[in-house]
Amino acid sequence: MDFSNAEVVGGDRALVGIVMGSASDWPTMEHAAKTLTQLGIPYERHVISAHRTPGRCAAYAEQAEGRGLRVIIAAAGLAAHLGGVIAAGTLLPVIGVPMTTSMMGGLDSLLSMVQMPKGIPVATVAVGSHGAVNAAVLCGRILAATHPEIHTSLTAYVHEMAEASGAAAPWND
Repeated sequence: MDFSNAEVVGGDRALVGIVMGSASDWPTMEHAAKTLTQLGIPYERHVISAHRTPGRCAAYAEQAEGRGLRVIIAAAGLAAHLGGVIAAGTLLPVIGVPMTTSMMGGLDSLLSMVQMPKGIPVATVAVGSHGAVNAAVLCGRILAATHPEIHTSLTAYVHEMAEASGAAAPWND
């Protein structure tokens, strides 16, 4: 399976991969995509199931770094194994976004993501849209160390959030 022709949003080469276990996860993950766009971070998105398309999932993880990705956001519900399967196949940082579910409201997804075996980390954020936004901001924080333009846009984002809340900036420049 070749992912080299993936559609990239926001640039020529994706730095972040958004993967979802189901197309129904997009309304939540669209919040991550919008935040990545606001931060000026190019991304790609795919629907890849750890359970229904395991070969595709393994291929994606194996090819990600070579294609220029630097961080992967993995959204999944229920058993929520997607982030762990991706993390097992790449050295890139993987951020898990638990999806809200009808059975346990997303607690089942959250617990599945955070219970990774030693050595296979999946940084896990909140359930749902708040988690999707935080995953994108965390990507920005990871990438800001080596991409000055992302550092600049992330700083502006943080200041905008502080102004919108009526609070002072979280640090002095």
